[in-house]
Parts: sequence; structure tokens; C-alpha cells
Amino acid sequence: MKKEKVRIEKDSLGTRAIPAAAYYGIETLRAVENFPISGMRFHFGFLWALAVIKKACALANRSLGRLESRRAGAVIKACEEVMAGIHNGAFVTDALQSGAGVSAHMNANEVITNRALEILGRKRGDHAYLHSHDHVNMGQSTNDVVPTALRLAALKLSKEFHSASLELEKALMRKAKEFSRVVKSGRTHLQDAAPVTLGQEFAGWAVQLQKGRGRVELLVQGLRELGIGGSAVGTGLNTSLRYRKIVIENLKKLTGFPVKSARNLFAVMQNDADFAAVSGALRDYSLSLIQIANDLRLLSSGPNTGFGEILLPALQPGSSIMPGKINPVIPEVAAQVGYQVIGNDAAIAFAAASGECELNVMRPVIIHNLLQSFEILKNTLKVLRTRCVEGIRADRERCRYYAEASFGIAAALNPYIGYSKAAECVKEAKKTGKTLRQIVLSKGFLSEKELQRILSPENLTQPPK
Repeated sequence: MKKEKVRIEKDSLGTRAIPAAAYYGIETLRAVENFPISGMRFHFGFLWALAVIKKACALANRSLGRLESRRAGAVIKACEEVMAGIHNGAFVTDALQSGAGVSAHMNANEVITNRALEILGRKRGDHAYLHSHDHVNMGQSTNDVVPTALRLAALKLSKEFHSASLELEKALMRKAKEFSRVVKSGRTHLQDAAPVTLGQEFAGWAVQLQKGRGRVELLVQGLRELGIGGSAVGTGLNTSLRYRKIVIENLKKLTGFPVKSARNLFAVMQNDADFAAVSGALRDYSLSLIQIANDLRLLSSGPNTGFGEILLPALQPGSSIMPGKINPVIPEVAAQVGYQVIGNDAAIAFAAASGECELNVMRPVIIHNLLQSFEILKNTLKVLRTRCVEGIRADRERCRYYAEASFGIAAALNPYIGYSKAAECVKEAKKTGKTLRQIVLSKGFLSEKELQRILSPENLTQPPK
């Protein structure tokens, strides 16, 4: 068996053999050994954000004459490659790792350093010429880089979430228009209620999501305040106000986000309430998503023994034993994603409450869970739209039958014969199997013409003008 080539790297704890082909270095290797925890990796958006910050800082240090131009150019090019996802495989630290995300940060520093060395025509590991701490991390600390990276990554993913939600809302509203004249029985407590239109239900779902998206958008704005330049504890040690200003301007240009320096760098380093707030909004959005998914499952239940008011696209066989069974698989996965986001929010809340003094060391779990929530939600919203909502059809005859058979229309009789008499009619209709209309007529409470007008399902689904 051919022996793997290695290179020797040194840190403050000693020397280690690193695979010669690896872009990561000795501190990353130690992290891989120390944290074989979950097998989960950080979202690419977070890696992109780390590289964006490193590029912005290298540009600032070059303009201030702190980082020699040739070295800076190589670092910048290496950062651009990481931003493009070329070196994703070199980011090997577990998502659950050392406090504050030190390991993930050093993984980025080492990958960028070793790739920059190659660009400069030197060997990986030649840290006498280009150092991960002294050059790539110049003027920076895990404590200001990592929370800034999470803010940028969340801003990036929030835009994708916004687009996915907006498209689903539009699809629901198109269905609301298509089904605007499909009258059906409403249901409260899963019992007959006053009639509604299928379109009204779809429109209600669309507005739920619209409001939820608005709450997310509002709270995401708080992530535009960045703590970069605060260095180790918020004082800006080993930096300058000029450096901080340039880095922020660079980040604006590189990301297109309207970011700014935080009013108080200590606050954004100590506290992660901004992330918890955004997560809470995603949780609230998920509550609506779960309700919509469950309603889709109920309304499509059957085909012969359920509601059967709508037909979802048939996507795959639904049983390993029952032939011909088709399940509502997309609403099912949508609900599961909602549950996961709620769980993520609980983890984020505990982690956000765990800051001590100048730093919250529990940020890795916030990073992983918040970005995962954005990712799985935006993917689910697209799938729910394209593989479910856009293909929904209404069983108009069944909807009409339920609307006319529902005892919920008795509520419309209250202004004419009173609640007690209406309840008496419902009770007798249940007992005899006759329709509510027949009972009211037999008792002489109203005429046929009056009932035709009062109990018209169409008239019951909207107030008179």
C-alpha cells in the first residue's frame, strides 16, 4: 500500500503530520480529531461569508499599507475561489465544535493561506512567507469574524427564502382566483360550519405566509449591524477606526447588502438576540406552514373515505403493501420541515442565552441551526409550490355537496327564526335524516322562496354589499 505523502506543520502545541494534498492545516487537524461529533458541516453560505470577510480585510490591510501587495493579491484570489465554492471540500470541521467557532475560523484561515501560497508559487505550509494568523487574520479575531459571517450568511439566505415564499404566495393566490366560485362547507372543531369558498381558504393561506415573511424581513434588518473591527473583545485591539470603516465599505461593495458598523461593538459580540429573533420569526412562519400542510392533507384525504375536496398531484406510490395508494407526500415533508425549524429555534434560544461577559461561545450551534432553517424552508417552499400547489385540482361536485349538506348553514337562519328554533331544526334533521331545508319548511318557519335566498351557499360566503 502506497504511503500517503505528508507535510509537517507546527503550532504552539507542537508538530503534526498533515496530508500533503490538504489545504487545511494543523489547527484544523486538531479540531477534526477533537470533535468527531455529528458529521454535519457548516452551510456553504457561512463559508462564503467567511471568505468575503477575509477578502474585505485583506483589501483594507493592503490599502493601509499593512499587508504587502503581492501577498494581499494572492489572499484575495484565494478568497474569491472559496466564495465560488471551489474549495468546499477543504472545510472539514464539525458543525458542533470548539466554542465561538474558533475551529471553523482557523479552517478558513488555513485554507486561504495554503491556496494563496500556491498562487504565489510556494508550497503549502510555507508559513514563514505567508501566515494564517499574521497575514490572513491580520486585525481580526474569531470573536468579530464569526458573528459577522453569520450575519452576512443569514442576509444572503434570507433573500432566497424571501423569493421562495413570495412565489408560493403568488401560486396560492392564483389558485384562490381559480377556486373563487367553488363553494364548500367550512369546518370548525372539524365539524360542519358555515359555507366558504375553496378560493377563500387558499387566499387565507397566502396571506398567512405573506405576514410571516414580513416578520422575517423586519427582523433580518437587525443583522445589518456588523461587529467586524471589534477584534477580540470589542475594543478594536490591533486595528484602527480607519481599518474598520474601510472593511465595512468593502463588505457593502462585495455583498450588495446595506451593512453598517454596529452602534456598539460590545453588544453584538456579547449577545445573539438578533439571531434568536430571526429564528423566532422563522419558527412562527413554520407554524403557518404546518397548518397549511395539514389542511392540504385533510382536504385531499380519501379518495373514498375522506374529505376529497381537492386532488393533489400523484407523485409516487404510497404503500409497500396497498396497491394504488397515493399519499400527500409534499405536505407531509413540509410539515416535517416545520417541526425541524421549531426544534432548531429551541436550540438557538438556549445557545443565545448562554453568553458570558464579552462573548457567547455557543455560536456554532446557532450558526448551524439558523442557516439550516433558512435552507430547508426555502427548499421546501419551492417544492411545495412546484410539486403540489400548482397542480391542485378541485372536486367541485363534492365541494358543492358538502356545502349544501352541512348543518353549518343553520347559522344563517338565526336572524329570521332565532338560534333556538334553528338548533331545534338541526337536531330534528340529524334524527330523521331529512335536510335542514325540509325541516324548516315542514315547521312553517319560512317559505321556499325565503329559504332559497337565505340558504344560498353563494350568498353565505360573503356579506351583502
